Amino acid sequence: MGCCASTGSRGSGGKKRTRRTFSDHVSAFHHTSSVPNRIFANGKSRSSCIFTQQGRKGINQDAMIVWEDFMAEDVTFCGVFDGHGPHGHLVARKVRDTLPVKLFSFLDSYESKKKGSTTSICCNGDNHGLEGDDCEEEKPELLWREAFLKSYKAMDKELKSHPNLDCFCSGSTAVTIVKQGSNLFMGSIGDSRAIMASKDTNNSLVAIQLTIDLKPDLPREAERIKKCKGRVFALQDEPEVPRVWLPFDDAPGLAMARAFGDFCLKEYGVISIPEVSHRILTESDKFIVLASDGIWDVLSNEQVIEIVSSSPTRSTAARMLVDSAAREWKSKYPTSKMDDCAVVCLFLDGKMDSESDNEEHGFSSATLQSIAGESDDGQNPEPVLQRNFTVRSAEESRKDQNDVVLEGNGENETGVVEDQNWSGLEGVTRVNSLVQLPRFSEEQPRT
Repeated sequence: MGCCASTGSRGSGGKKRTRRTFSDHVSAFHHTSSVPNRIFANGKSRSSCIFTQQGRKGINQDAMIVWEDFMAEDVTFCGVFDGHGPHGHLVARKVRDTLPVKLFSFLDSYESKKKGSTTSICCNGDNHGLEGDDCEEEKPELLWREAFLKSYKAMDKELKSHPNLDCFCSGSTAVTIVKQGSNLFMGSIGDSRAIMASKDTNNSLVAIQLTIDLKPDLPREAERIKKCKGRVFALQDEPEVPRVWLPFDDAPGLAMARAFGDFCLKEYGVISIPEVSHRILTESDKFIVLASDGIWDVLSNEQVIEIVSSSPTRSTAARMLVDSAAREWKSKYPTSKMDDCAVVCLFLDGKMDSESDNEEHGFSSATLQSIAGESDDGQNPEPVLQRNFTVRSAEESRKDQNDVVLEGNGENETGVVEDQNWSGLEGVTRVNSLVQLPRFSEEQPRT
């Protein structure tokens, strides 16, 4: 049950598997495109399937990742990230690629300080047969809580100082889990969500919500924002969507209380500190679903569980869920633009379908390497903005949006084109996390 960073387990054939130390992993993390068992585009892994689909508001700003054998052979990292703002798609991808590495780096640092470079981290007294019985006891939930808190803080700090990525009015949610044996550790900010399907005493699947949607109208969130002189209220056109506003301007109207980036609101109560929790999994727990709010805006937890469990094959579950959400968007909100959707389905028994089933339903063969087609560390550099000033005029902001070059499917696309533009400034619609960018003037000082 401990989260040891190196293992000496034996395979089914009785041969001892190669031990991988922290230094091995740290070295590999500098070249994430070559790290095995890491997927972040539509497809499947040994125990999961993932799928994302662009909505109707422009560039897909959602990102997702499943990283099996994350630190050891029985550790899996999963995450969904929902970007917002002019450069939200870039923020989400940056967080997707960097946050897992920061999480690992914290544990690497802990291991170096506590045990030295020749032994492994153990989150509790169970050393899983590793050499030496003097592995220091640590409560796993305490270690992982600190790991999530510090890695999220470091992630936001890196975004703030990034030379080529303007996060002043752009940001991203994050819902992340780490499964190690029967331990499930979770950290999240924003309104992306994780749920779990578990069987009750009647052998029926029930939905268990694992994370909290951190909306601005939650009492503790609203209290913090108001103490920092931020404002929380919903517009008349969408009374069900509370938003965060600057104290001196009706902007930007952020529809969440916590996020990476969004530095225009960080002085006014929006934070990047995650909600962290720990759960012990049982045999009754069957699968976990992580998804962006494009799913949760139109489907209930129970509906999501029903759709995934009724999928003809496990490898198509994420895709079926997105397709179902798309139909619900058209039915429930015919005048609104459908939001981007991203889904990760992790099956806790570690089993997937046969290869023939995947091909029959339109999926390619199993992909355990990073999938080409998106930017990745060491491959394609992030687009360079001409300026990165904190306060910019509307004219400068529009110019920067036109200057952004995106990577996608091996082709370059301009960030703002006639039929695929970021529509957050077009007015109030249900699918926009931001209503408008801040407008600053000398007559309205930031006090």
